[in-house]
Amino acid sequence: MIESVGEDNLKDVLPLIRKYQEFYGVDNICDVDNEKFFSQFGENSSLGCQFVYRNNGDVLGFATVYFSFTSTIAKKVAVLNDLYSLPEARKQGIATKLIEHCREYASQSNAVRLQWVTAPDNNQAQLVYDKLPVNKSTWNFYSYNV
Repeated sequence: MIESVGEDNLKDVLPLIRKYQEFYGVDNICDVDNEKFFSQFGENSSLGCQFVYRNNGDVLGFATVYFSFTSTIAKKVAVLNDLYSLPEARKQGIATKLIEHCREYASQSNAVRLQWVTAPDNNQAQLVYDKLPVNKSTWNFYSYNV
């Protein structure tokens, strides 16, 4: 089940945010900063929203969407800035479900596409992305028209 993250469930996703940052080798991870930063996103925020994937109450993954604009087409775009699932929960379709949920959220928020980037060596993630009907650039920039 996918739900929006807000003040009532933000603490549930903070441990996964830490794991996500560890995955990307972030130095000096601060849970207090994470809580303050991610508390600004939610269903009613003009900045974007974070979503959590649960199974039997357990948090297995999350995604964060921020809104931006692109001058080349003079439109609002949604940026899938974060996507993470626990290693033991991978290959269960969680990432794909979160991406599709974010795409729908972007569409409902009047964004023209959902876009994201990934590290060139993040082959596991690219296997998921490459199965979607997306446009892939030579810079590993993905966009999903909505």
